[in-house]
Amino acid sequence: MPMRNTDERTVAEGGGGTSARPMLEAERGGFIDRHDLWTESQYASAAQMRRVMDEVGIEMVRFCFVDQHGVIRGKTLTRASVAAALRSGVTAPSSLLLKDSAGKSVYAVFESDTVSNVDGFSGAGDIVMVPDPGTFRVLPWSRRTGMVLCDVRFPNGAEVPFCTRSILRREVKKLAERDLALTVGAELEFHVFRLADSLLADSRVGRPGQPGLPVAVHPTTSGSQLLHDESLDTLDELVQELYSGLTLMDLPLRSIELEFGPNQLEITMEAGDASAVADAVVFARTAIRQICRRLGYHATFMSRPVGAETASTGWHLHQSMRRLSSGENVFVPCAGDAALSPVGMHYLAGLLAHAAASASFATPTVNGYKRYQPYSLAPDRVLWGIDNKGAMVRAVCAVGDPASRLENRSGEPGANPYLYIASQIVSGLDGIDRQLEAGPPTENPYQDDAERLPSTLGEALGALELDPVFGEAFGDRVIEWYLKIKRSEYARYLAHVSDWEQREYFGML
Repeated sequence: MPMRNTDERTVAEGGGGTSARPMLEAERGGFIDRHDLWTESQYASAAQMRRVMDEVGIEMVRFCFVDQHGVIRGKTLTRASVAAALRSGVTAPSSLLLKDSAGKSVYAVFESDTVSNVDGFSGAGDIVMVPDPGTFRVLPWSRRTGMVLCDVRFPNGAEVPFCTRSILRREVKKLAERDLALTVGAELEFHVFRLADSLLADSRVGRPGQPGLPVAVHPTTSGSQLLHDESLDTLDELVQELYSGLTLMDLPLRSIELEFGPNQLEITMEAGDASAVADAVVFARTAIRQICRRLGYHATFMSRPVGAETASTGWHLHQSMRRLSSGENVFVPCAGDAALSPVGMHYLAGLLAHAAASASFATPTVNGYKRYQPYSLAPDRVLWGIDNKGAMVRAVCAVGDPASRLENRSGEPGANPYLYIASQIVSGLDGIDRQLEAGPPTENPYQDDAERLPSTLGEALGALELDPVFGEAFGDRVIEWYLKIKRSEYARYLAHVSDWEQREYFGML
């Protein structure tokens, strides 16, 4: 049978061709080909990516991966270098995976010790960013520029266990082995301020472990404004640009809304496959920040910035499971069931049983725990309720309703999407496997005598260390690595003398 043309994407969809990867002789034997790192679909997508670059005149492509903090890292390659990058990936310093949130190296990379029992990091050597061409996007805010997300590998082709995108993919694969897949929907809240000064002042220059001062900003909305149409209209220029940018990137945007607190907006996205939605969150956050900056605004996914006392921002993660073979939502209740099907209720019980440990992934910053306030539309206890937005997990369900689902309201919008979603799979599957019981739903989410969510990042990390389920799922070395990096961040916070301490004690004592 003759080979099909590489640009015919139906090959990757089972169109009858023998392969989607015929290459020129000069393109064979690269890192990706040699280690068999792409599927047929990815080879077809790579051909499509190069064709799109030709058609729209792309001159630069950003090859990026998402680090442990959910931050995009990468390199911008010229058009002439893209073909080689699609053969052999792009190198980056491995030490990027060993830094806390302020860029401080947590591990001594120039010593001979391994990193959490993983070889390959000594000497700050390279890792290889392996592009996933199916994620290629043309960037609407940057002329003639595209972006593609990558996984990371060691130079010998071995998987880097700390690649968060790969961690989620492994958990999704475990579901597939059970004929299951996770459907998720994302509601991301964020703050938008007007920039007071776009110049980089000396005071804003920092160093590893000690960031400079934040950018100076002014408010954009007055607050107490939930879904107030005229208030949103005052930001119409920004809303129009956000809509254009996000839709031009083919992101599953559903709405742009005005939230309750000052300067607070929200986007919602259509539900979809877990891995695809995680990628979409990465693209959406960078698009929002970049578009806002070009219009003289500053967007932040920090949960509780100064001035957000009346309402912090969260990331509400909707989730349900479906049969791969039939597409059936296995959470849908039948007559006589509890709120959800038995499988759905066990999954829910798993989310509750591991809520304290999974908070390390759902709320991975010091700041995010200041969101857990009573009567704030954010949870503060490990509870579930039926259509109750004060509970940690809200069940949205009805007999026979194919949209029946759970909504975890405990996450913060800056969380690494791959780790957040993966933590839900781990928790839920444990609930299913052990047939855990969720208990009755709450009607008083801020009064019930229930377990409290962790009050600090340190408390959440302690719960993670004591919960064996995540070590079994992600691997003990991944948990050890994550704990060490996040504890470095938390230790710096504890050591910092805050303005509260200065005001409280400097004059009194």
